[in-house]
Amino acid sequence: MDLKELENGVNPSTHWYYQSKKKPLFKYFEHLYQKQGKKLNVIDFGSGSGFFAYELLAAYPDFIEEVYLVDIGYSEQEMKVTENDQVKKVHFIPQGINDTIVVMMDVLEHIEDDYAILEDIKKRLGQNAHYFITVPAFMSLWSGHDVYLEHYRRYTLGSLKQLLATKKCKIDSHYYIYGSLFPAVWLVRRIKNIGKKGDEMPETSDMGALPGPLNSLLKNFNLFEMNFRKINKLWGVTAVSEGVLK
Repeated sequence: MDLKELENGVNPSTHWYYQSKKKPLFKYFEHLYQKQGKKLNVIDFGSGSGFFAYELLAAYPDFIEEVYLVDIGYSEQEMKVTENDQVKKVHFIPQGINDTIVVMMDVLEHIEDDYAILEDIKKRLGQNAHYFITVPAFMSLWSGHDVYLEHYRRYTLGSLKQLLATKKCKIDSHYYIYGSLFPAVWLVRRIKNIGKKGDEMPETSDMGALPGPLNSLLKNFNLFEMNFRKINKLWGVTAVSEGVLK
């Protein structure tokens, strides 16, 4: 997850957004394990705090061989103390790891050349490599939140598909999530953006702690909606793609 959200007081262990967002990842990981019947290596690219990888390991300890948290923000000391652990912190994906799922949770929008980073990832991986990608959706939702998090772009399923097709990645499934939230988010951000150009938007985060009952309501509602995620090709706050890094 983005470390700026942690700095903003978000606790991903309880926050509705992160607790509902991990469900599609878990479902895809379960699918891969059941299909292959052997342990997988998890590569959390642009991992930040490593929240999603740690959540995967806690939920499926018997299905995972090793976890690699890949982020250039880690210090040499942080990496050194994990060298012999099941969860390793590294700056770059080690060469030639087989049987992997590469998790990129809201990462590509932070990278100026998303084509080049996908090519580099593919070159480093061994056989049987899969991916799970989420990115913020629709430039019509661009706001100070994107400026705050230092995004370069937002995606549609079409633009994400084009990116992956260019790198010859096989898409197993792609869809939007948080579809029910889209109209409200669009309206709020349109109002906030009235009279402002991109470089005039204040850097603000839309993510923050909520009162317990409201947080619980949003979490349960969005967890329920995730059951129908794969049929949503129309709109949402986040775009998701699952597939094979060929």
